[in-house]
Amino acid sequence: MIVNTARFVVSNSDPSKCPDDSKHEYAFIGRSNVGKSSLINMLLARKDLAKTSSTPGKTMLINHFMINDSWYIVDLPGYGYAQRSRADRVRLEQMIKSYIAGRAQMTNLFLLVDSRHAPQKIDLEFMAWLGENGIPFSIVFTKLDKLTPTAAKKNVASYCETLLEQWDELPPVFRTSSKDNRGRDAILDYIEEMNKLPL
Repeated sequence: MIVNTARFVVSNSDPSKCPDDSKHEYAFIGRSNVGKSSLINMLLARKDLAKTSSTPGKTMLINHFMINDSWYIVDLPGYGYAQRSRADRVRLEQMIKSYIAGRAQMTNLFLLVDSRHAPQKIDLEFMAWLGENGIPFSIVFTKLDKLTPTAAKKNVASYCETLLEQWDELPPVFRTSSKDNRGRDAILDYIEEMNKLPL
């Protein structure tokens, strides 16, 4: 898929105020500082459409971006940022889960995990919640440029083996780097195929 146009549409904290149309939406989520905004910018070949920050927990709203005037990328707040107040964490979790579970247009959730780390409890619990609620999702391993090819392959394989202890089969898995565009074509091609499905 070629991305010809990408533009910001709306930010909000209320899923009921998301765009009122019937276009496919692809949401991106992960723990704070997993490289979500950088990945979105890499996919869209834009430097700063999604705002990146060295400060974890920067994204606090549901952000919609219109792509090729035909589908949306949705940048969701990261989760698990310990420096937030408990009230903020609860509010964000409710907002995120309300969007994910209640948004009919959300065709797929891309769940980002840092390829350098072993499976984290918070990610595994979130995946379990997705499975229990029948949410279609994919796993996106980020920051593969920070590992040697051998270490990257080993880490991803080990992560997937851990998941298979709880899952009968894995969702689609993508290996990416926002530094060298790794995984860009695979994700965009996957979205292109999903766009052919009826909502």
